[in-house]
Formats: sequence, C-alpha cells, structure tokens
Amino acid sequence: MGRVKGKIGPLARRPDNSAFKQQRLPAWSPMLTANTVLPFFYFMASICVLLGVWLLLTVQSTQEIKVDYTEAGTCDLCFEKRKNASKAGESCRCTVVFTTEKLLKGDVFFYYGLKNFHQNLRRYMNSRDDGQLVGRRKNLQNPSSYCEPFAKDQNGLPVAPCGAIANSIFNDSFTLTYHRSSGNPVRVSMLRQGITWYTDKNIKYRNPTVANLTLAEVFEGTAKPKYWQKPVYELDPHEPKNNGFINDDLIIWMRGAAFPNFKKLYGVLYRGNEPFTNGLPAGNYSIEISYNFPVQYFRGRKEVVLTTLTWFGGQNYFLPIAYLVTSGLILLLAIILTVVWWKFGKNGKNMEE
Repeated sequence: MGRVKGKIGPLARRPDNSAFKQQRLPAWSPMLTANTVLPFFYFMASICVLLGVWLLLTVQSTQEIKVDYTEAGTCDLCFEKRKNASKAGESCRCTVVFTTEKLLKGDVFFYYGLKNFHQNLRRYMNSRDDGQLVGRRKNLQNPSSYCEPFAKDQNGLPVAPCGAIANSIFNDSFTLTYHRSSGNPVRVSMLRQGITWYTDKNIKYRNPTVANLTLAEVFEGTAKPKYWQKPVYELDPHEPKNNGFINDDLIIWMRGAAFPNFKKLYGVLYRGNEPFTNGLPAGNYSIEISYNFPVQYFRGRKEVVLTTLTWFGGQNYFLPIAYLVTSGLILLLAIILTVVWWKFGKNGKNMEE
C-alpha cells in the first residue's frame, strides 16, 4: 500500500508501507541475563586491571629529577633582586647544584617548569595575533585589537610579536655542567632546535618575507615586547634560522598550558660526545642560570626537570590510576550483582507472584 493521496488528516501523513519505514526489518535483541552480563563485567574488570598494571610499570620505568631553583643555591639573591621591577633589565646569574644517583639512560629531556602560572585564562590566551605570527605584513604593522594593551609601544610603534602571551615569555636560560670524580668539569651539550611540533614550525608560525631584505630589515618599524631584552629577530644569535616568529623557544611558550603547574621543553641531551653516549651519568651536576623571569607577582615557583621518556611519555600516573580505579569499580559492581543473583535470582524467586 502506498501513500494515501487526496485526503487530509492523519492518513495523508502516513509513511509508505515498506519494511524500512514501518520498522519491520530483521533485528537482533540481546537477552541480558546473569549468565551473559556477569562474565562480561568480570572480563572488562580483568582487561582494565591488566592495562592499568602495564601502564603503571611503563611509567615507573622512566627516571625523573626535579630541581626547584626559585630560591635554591645562590639564586636567592636573584630572587630578591627580581622583586624590584626597576631592576628588571639588569642581568643576574646564579648556580644550583644537584646529584644523580643513577644513570639516566637513553635520551634525556630538559624541561623548565612553572607553578601557579595560569596560562589558560581566556583573555590571556586570546591576547595574540595569529595573522601576525603566520607572517602577514599587514598584521605586522597593524596588530589585532586582541593584543591590547600590548599592541603598540609608548611611541606608537607596532609590537612584534604582540599580545600578553608573547610579552610574558619565559626568558631564563640554563647551562648544565657535569662534575666528574676525576678530571675537569664537562659542559653538557643540549639540542636546542627541532624540539617543536612540525605543524607549529612550518605552518602556524612563519616569518614575513620580502625579497632581498634581511630579517632585521623586515621587522624595521616595529618594537619589541615591553618586557623583552632583545627584539624578535635577535632571539638566537648563534643560529640565524632560529629567529623571528619561528624561534623554537617562542613557539613552545606560545602553546598555552591547560593547568597552572606545567613544564615546557627546553632542550634534549646531545649524546654524540663522551661521557654522554649512553645518557646522563650518575654524579654531581651544576646548573648556571640566567635568572630573568620573576615569579613573586603570582606567588609562583620555578624548576628544572630532567627526565627520560617511554613510548607512553613521561611520568604521568593519571591514565594507569584511572584504569585501576575503573577496574576496581567494575569488579565491585560485578560482585554485588553476583551476590544479588545468587541470593534472589538463581532459583527464580524474584519471578514468583
């Protein structure tokens, strides 16, 4: 029977008399009984506990060393100096020593960490000009209004890069030294380039290009951010290709962190020289720090993190613990349902009227 035509009322809107529209297609409806549901619960609990234990052992195989240098060593003098905003442009260097008891085997990653720094505030995250960062000349000279009040300097020149995120870039620098039990100290070389995401380095961030002009000439007529010590085209004096908007440190900082306590990659151990071919040897180390970034205003802390990684990443216990907690809850629910079924449903007592 087809659609009824020429009539008004409910029959005029009736669907066609087909198996699909009248819901007569073959279907399978599972019978949820204790014999099918309970084994599934126990199976899922076993899978979750196995995954949790496996990931937990994987995470525990990583090695990590954290050194809070906010006021450690000789950095207490720099900490007090940075309380005075009028001395923000003055350099201050300090040294922190620490010891590793075991070899950090394999690739070792050097991070800097901040605590109580909220990068995920909406206004802070929006305070940038993506058109400027991708290399558009128009945005270079006319920054977006989102960058206010860090769009232009006191002389009216456009700031490059503009916005609160770029203005607050982390600008401490580190030199790691290994003190051998015998012999002279050895400086630990780190790879400081190639540590960003490919999409960031090659797509999201580009320098403005004008034929036959140097990078300094391209940025002529712009000003550096208020709290920067040097312009964007001089961020890395040792590597000309690591300047401007494609500077690795700038790109890593511009990717905002989700939580107030975070760490960002600073470098990777260079394993081409002895005695670092197998990793970072056990022993005594010192870190010489160019102490520039103030943390007193937001009651923060600064640290360096040396860690090895696995296929799962660093020491992040959230997912293993989540699997173990989930397996425990599923197992508890399965036991409760088993007891209820054994006591009330096994002999059909719950079906008696």
